[in-house]
Amino acid sequence: MTTVIDGKQVAASVIDAVKSASETLTNETGVKTGLAVVIVGNDPASHAYVGAKGRMAKECGFTSVQHTLPEDTTQEELAALVQTLNADEALHGLLVQLPLPKHLNSEPIIQSILPEKDVDGLHVVNAGKLATGDLDGGLVSCTPAGAMVFVKRTHGEDLSGLNAVVIGRSNLFGKPMGQLLLAANATVTIAHSRTKDLAAVCRGADILVAAVGRPEMVKVDWVKPGATVIDVGINRIAAPEKGEGKSRLVGDVAFEEAAKVAGVITPVPGGVGPMTIAMLMANTVIAAYRKAGRKAPKF
Repeated sequence: MTTVIDGKQVAASVIDAVKSASETLTNETGVKTGLAVVIVGNDPASHAYVGAKGRMAKECGFTSVQHTLPEDTTQEELAALVQTLNADEALHGLLVQLPLPKHLNSEPIIQSILPEKDVDGLHVVNAGKLATGDLDGGLVSCTPAGAMVFVKRTHGEDLSGLNAVVIGRSNLFGKPMGQLLLAANATVTIAHSRTKDLAAVCRGADILVAAVGRPEMVKVDWVKPGATVIDVGINRIAAPEKGEGKSRLVGDVAFEEAAKVAGVITPVPGGVGPMTIAMLMANTVIAAYRKAGRKAPKF
């Protein structure tokens, strides 16, 4: 029987652990965990995400700060706000919601966030710590960190002897995911659009992670029987069966057919998605513990 991972349930268990850690820190040190989110412009999807992050931060007992800036905000104004938030001792986590409006350059903004407050895990210092295997010194990008929770709950902390294939080599997901798997002793292949005979490479995977943004690209004959399949893709496709002009969300894996052979599989939606905000909260409380000179909890 294939196990379908319930991402909402796993995310809820992470949030429970974050609440407990946050409360403990406050009780023992008087420090209240603080998270600031900056959003620029009027993108409805971004506002929905930011709203969800703010609500979750409050639920975790954090101080939650949101700065909403107009669409015509200049690079200098945004940079100045980031510096102000960097200097605020009450804030342990800071993120700037992406994408920014087209006239703004996101990279220098992201790199200007203090690495120890970079709860999105996008600063080159945090990427570098992960690349050198320093998992306790940096902050790990939220989506791969969330996917890794699924892997470890399925296979345990030590992945020795397991072959892992990550399809996709993005800085946001593919590379950090590969490094997390490597740090847990898996034998890792990072595959991508230029990989020769991709299906054959995938068939050798005990752990197969798809993050390419191509709807239902991974077919049943790409999946090794009994493999753990983590689907990070979120793609909107036409769904005429729901009515004219309707659409539905699918992953990078053809779920219905792959679920017939996989041992463990994540659905889309309801798999990796809920974990991203949960791991953002985990990163924020980890940052607060480190600032207070305490040993950070593991999630």
